[in-house]
Amino acid sequence: MYKTILFAYNGSQEGQDALTDTKELALWSGSQVWLVAVKPGFDAVAFAGGGIYNPGWDAAEKKLFQNILDEGLQKLSDAGFVVRGEILEGNPVEEISKFAKGISADLIVVGHRHLESRVARWWSGSISSALVEQAPCSVFCVIAKQV
Repeated sequence: MYKTILFAYNGSQEGQDALTDTKELALWSGSQVWLVAVKPGFDAVAFAGGGIYNPGWDAAEKKLFQNILDEGLQKLSDAGFVVRGEILEGNPVEEISKFAKGISADLIVVGHRHLESRVARWWSGSISSALVEQAPCSVFCVIAKQV
């Protein structure tokens, strides 16, 4: 069924739900499993910082995303997977789609959180919604649990 599954993980509650709620799917199909975390590119970091680049931010961001990736790899490893992981850099939708195509993924699993208002949806955008439009394979969106 699904020979190669790509989990896109950002450390959020919805991302954690995606890892834990779908692990049986990958075990059931005996899939090769990949995990990626996407670090925003320099442009996004510079914009968030008001257009000023600070080299310390890049090192801190790299460490943050390495920690996110390591956490996700540990969760999947604890669930019995042999999993490979990688940090990507740039636009999450573009990078996840490109990576999925490169590994011939059959399925991308991503967490999704319903946003309260149209303004919130417009402002933050939805990576999972955009990914459905651009991905080279099926996308499984796991809706965040209400806490």
